[in-house]
Amino acid sequence: MKSFDIVTLTVNPAIDKSTHLKGLIPEQKIRCEAARYDAGGGGINVSKAISRLGGTSQALFTTGGFTGKLLEELINKEGIASKTIAVESWTRENFIAVDDNTNSQYRFGFPGGTISPEEVQKIMDSVSCLDTQFLVLSGSVNEGLSDDFYSEIAKKTNAKVIVDTSGEALKKVLKTGVYLIKPNVGELAKLIGREQLELNEIDDAAKQIIADGGAEIVVVSLGPQGAALVTKDAYEYVPAPNVVKKSTVGAGDSMVGGMVWALSQNKSLKEVIRWGVACGSAATMNEGTQLFKKEDALRLFEWLENK
Repeated sequence: MKSFDIVTLTVNPAIDKSTHLKGLIPEQKIRCEAARYDAGGGGINVSKAISRLGGTSQALFTTGGFTGKLLEELINKEGIASKTIAVESWTRENFIAVDDNTNSQYRFGFPGGTISPEEVQKIMDSVSCLDTQFLVLSGSVNEGLSDDFYSEIAKKTNAKVIVDTSGEALKKVLKTGVYLIKPNVGELAKLIGREQLELNEIDDAAKQIIADGGAEIVVVSLGPQGAALVTKDAYEYVPAPNVVKKSTVGAGDSMVGGMVWALSQNKSLKEVIRWGVACGSAATMNEGTQLFKKEDALRLFEWLENK
């Protein structure tokens, strides 16, 4: 069996369906352009981002029903190595619509189906068999999964675990301790019991989590202000490049993909955070659910290197 340096786990994947329309009017039929379908979900998007950069990973994900088969086809077309975990519930769908009259984007997310205890065990067994350097746990979790699901997954592997989630699931995983987390500044504040944080307080807040054994690296997403990477010994702040934003869908996943790819290439932490910001910013330059173009990410990385 081929081993991969990076494996991404997506327990709540989705088919992302996107379209354009001209005007939202209640109680009237809205004429839409032909829909675009993309494989979605946190870990899957991370694998797609790694592929955009010329890297390789294995996408491990649940799949069920007709939509699950479509998801598998879309991932195969991307040329991404994958391993599926069959579940009874159908793979969910998300819907993204752009009103061309106002350039407003509407994002409709649907919950994932219930995962049974037997299916949870199948996921755990799949992770236990992995031989990988980095395991990325990204995205929301389904009905039937406890808040400590990611924490239990982290205990099943010797890989460096990278987590991109929120709420109680993120709090629980810190009790186990992982390699890297990527909260936004609001999430970071909640993790240390604060209502909000100023930019100059991020370093100390992240170091508090590191000192408590929650993570070795904390990357704080600051939206249009960029991002900061913190370890026990270092602090790297990177401003976001000024780009024309068309969509924020997948920007966070693109950021994680850029960083884990850079880590797998033994890049310095300074380069890791710059690749993350470059890929995340590049993703906002494309419409819908298309993530980023490699040439945009390269150009933005070079700009950040010269800052």
